[in-house]
Formats: sequence, structure tokens, C-alpha cells
Amino acid sequence: MNSSISLDQPHRNLFVRNLMTFFLNRQALVIGLVFASDSILFGSWVAHIPYVKAKLHLSDSELGLLLFAMPVGLLTMNPITGWVIARLGEARACFWSAVGLCVSICIPLNAPNPVILALGLFLLGVNAALINVAMNTCATNLERARGIVIMSSCHGMWSLGGLLGSGIAGAVIALHVSPPIHVMVMAGLVLLMTLALQSTLADIPSSSQTETGEKTGSSFVKPNRDLLLMILIGLALAMGEGAAFDWSAVYLRETLGASSQIAALGFGSFSLTMTSFRFLGDAIIPKIGAKRWLQIGGVLAASGLFFAIALPYPTTALIGFALLGAGCSLGAPILYAAALRVPGIPPAAGLATFATFSFIGFLAGPPVIGFVAEGFGLYYGLGFVAVILLISAWLSRIVNLF
Repeated sequence: MNSSISLDQPHRNLFVRNLMTFFLNRQALVIGLVFASDSILFGSWVAHIPYVKAKLHLSDSELGLLLFAMPVGLLTMNPITGWVIARLGEARACFWSAVGLCVSICIPLNAPNPVILALGLFLLGVNAALINVAMNTCATNLERARGIVIMSSCHGMWSLGGLLGSGIAGAVIALHVSPPIHVMVMAGLVLLMTLALQSTLADIPSSSQTETGEKTGSSFVKPNRDLLLMILIGLALAMGEGAAFDWSAVYLRETLGASSQIAALGFGSFSLTMTSFRFLGDAIIPKIGAKRWLQIGGVLAASGLFFAIALPYPTTALIGFALLGAGCSLGAPILYAAALRVPGIPPAAGLATFATFSFIGFLAGPPVIGFVAEGFGLYYGLGFVAVILLISAWLSRIVNLF
């Protein structure tokens, strides 16, 4: 009997066609590289969180509180994100926020005290908020203008960037390269790539209005029932991603006693499965259905965290984070696309509202884990996220995806 997610010949052909469309379209690939550069920088940073924690002598709760500076930056930027994008255009907003990320990512690793660390994380949140909405809107504009489907592949590039960033981080840790030097070199390389892509990025189709006449820069809209359910599901999945980003290395290093090199692979194993499933997404989703995948994915992601907790060894934890990555993989492409199609809500406003709240989950989840970990232990912090993921699987049964 065939597996429910196995690919028959038509779906394999669809998978190949979509990948060829993405990689052979220069503008689509450039957008994908923006997604990847964002994740490369974050992947480089998260591998060194244990270094920063030890350097500044932070407890779990103190680290969690400082990590909350990133969502504060996002919330500060969010009210003016639409204003900035409307005036700069999506492509220019992508470019300048990418430059901002390259600068701000260097601050936390070089922070001499918690105040400077918080400032650097705040600036990271500001730039992350802008690039998140801008690059997803660029992808949507190109899909509409060219009649192609690239959203899942763009998110696949984001995951690939995280895999590359954490893999390089593991290698430089093994070579005893200073974390601040590593991150500054990575930021410099990403900055050079961003400058090289600027002209092509500027040619990506942009519009000041959507088909419904609403400005693409619209930032917020009051969510109806279905968009609210999408936001709640997205928050849960984003918390799963945030747990892998900020706590996988800490869990492996400090709780399970893994080496620094193995600890850096926690996010790498998560990114490996997430990347693979996202590049397969355009074949998987039509095969089993978007709504059904959200249910399966929530259960799979929760199972991964429970597995890492129940069998507290480095090898089994890496397997658990890999399952977490597979379960969270297609949530963002499915929900981003669905947020554009909610009846009664302008597409750009639906996208911006969903993206903002889901990214808050991505950034706010790790501090919440830190507070739970301080009081009860990191096992319980990760277990809390697993329960939230199970709730998201239940919510996926009642949400309408248009």
C-alpha cells in the first residue's frame, strides 16, 4: 500500500516542473536568495546563543527576557511597516532591511553587557519585521505577474539558508573560530550578495494597489473567524520553529551534555527536514490536501518534541528536532497562501496581518520557553510548545482554507 505522502508519476512531474520554474526564473531565484540570506544570518546567530549566555553569565530566565527584545522590535516596527513598504516599494524594502540585518546581527555577539545585547536583538526584530512582510509580498507579486507558484520554494530557500548557516556554525565551532568573527564574516558575505542582487531585485514586479484596489502596504486588518484560526495555527507552528532556533543548541549542550559541535546540529537537523519537505511541498499538498497536512504536521511536530524529551540523549534529540522540522515545514506556505484568499479581507492586508502575528509567535515563543525552563526545567519548556502544537492540529480540523 502506498504511503499517504508518496508521490506518483504526475505529482513527481509537478514537483520537477515547479522546481525548474523556480530555479530557472531569475527573479524568482533572487527572491529565494533574499529568503535564504535572512535565514543564514539567523542560523549563524542561534548556534552561538550558548556562547552569549555563558559570556554574559545569564540564567535561563534572564536569557529568555533578553530574547524578548526581538519581538519588542517587531511590535515597534509593525505599525509603520506598511508605510515604509508603500513608500519604498517591496523590492527596496527587501534590500534595505537585508542591509539592516547584516549590520544588526553583529551586535549581539559583540555585546559587552545585557543592555547592548537587548539593543542588538531589538534592531534585529525591527529589520526582521520589515523583510518578512516585504519578501513574502515580493513573492506574491511575482506569482501574480508571471502566473507561477513559488511561495513554497521561497520558504524552502529560507530553510536551506538556516541549514547552511547552522552547518557553517558547527564547522567554525569545531575549528575554534571566535563566534563574533564568524558572524561578522557571514554578515559581510550576505551584504556582498545583497548588493549583487540589488538590480534584479529592483526589477521584480511591484504594484501600489492590489486587484481589489487596496494598497499593498496595508499593515493590519481585524481578523475574521477563519483568519483568526489561521493566525492561531501559525503562532503554534512558529513557536515550534522558534524553539528549534533559539533552544535546540541550549537543550543539547546544557541539558543533554552534547559537545558544542553536536549542539550546533540541533537546528541543522530541524532545517534539513524542513527544507526537504518545503521543496516537496508543491507535490505533497495537492496529494493529501492542505488542511489534512496541517493536522498531520501539528501532530508530527509535537511528537518530535515529545520524542526529544522522553529519550534525553543527543542522538534521539536530533531525531526529535528533525521530526519537528518536518511537521512545521509546510505550515507557512499553506497559511501564507490561504491568508491571501480570505473572503472579505484585502489580500495584502490578510497577508500582512497573518505574517505579523505568526512572526510574533516565532520571536516570542523562545522567551516563553525560557521562563518555563527557569521555573521547571527546559524539558517542560519544550513540552509546553509540544502541547501548543497538538492544539494547533485540533484547530486545523475546523479552519476553512480558501
